[in-house]
Amino acid sequence: MKRVRLFLGIFLIGLAVMAQDANEILKRVDANLSSDNRKIVSALTIQGKRSTRRIESLSYVVGREQSFTEYLAPAREKGTKMLKMGQKLWLYTPATDRIVLISGHMLRQSVMGSDLSYEDMMDDRSLSQVYTATMTGTESLGDRLCYVLDLQASVLDLAYERQRLWVDAEWMVPLQQEMYAKRGVLLKRIRMDDVQRVGGRWFPMRMLYKDMLKDGEGTLFEVESVNFNIEIPEHVFSKASLRR
Repeated sequence: MKRVRLFLGIFLIGLAVMAQDANEILKRVDANLSSDNRKIVSALTIQGKRSTRRIESLSYVVGREQSFTEYLAPAREKGTKMLKMGQKLWLYTPATDRIVLISGHMLRQSVMGSDLSYEDMMDDRSLSQVYTATMTGTESLGDRLCYVLDLQASVLDLAYERQRLWVDAEWMVPLQQEMYAKRGVLLKRIRMDDVQRVGGRWFPMRMLYKDMLKDGEGTLFEVESVNFNIEIPEHVFSKASLRR
């Protein structure tokens, strides 16, 4: 009986240590991916069943409450802008010269026909703020050893109740991310590569988003340049900037 109790005690201590380590890993992931603010020049390549489209954009992000994106190319999308302020998201299209508030069920709609939803773009909170992590083991993705983390929501207002992360054991960035619905259905998968050292942190410069409920090859998000913790003028984050 004493041996059973001793084994059980060691087992429970081991679980507690793994849980603590998993949450520490998640914080290190956040340290690489999150920032006070950033400027990103990027391109979305939307790989549909019949055609492929490439959309270039410039984005500014401050904290978790403010973001502004302007689409630069192609000509059909040029001048389209999105502004996030807190829990509100506005979309401006030059063809109609209208500003539309995206809310409710509209947040689940696709952005520009891509595998990303407006809901995906709205939530910029650090993972460690909204999930509790548990380590389930290690796996190799290609030639990279990864920690496999299971994330369970710790707040109520999340699009994804559960996630799984494959975190590179050296770089501490995810190389694969799976998002699940409350009922356990896999909704989306992201695969990351081209990890580079940027401003003292590791950052994936290519991310392939796949909506598992849609046809097509997914949407490739490529970062052409990213600058962290720079000064961004306040006037960028205003509804007036949408029509400028």
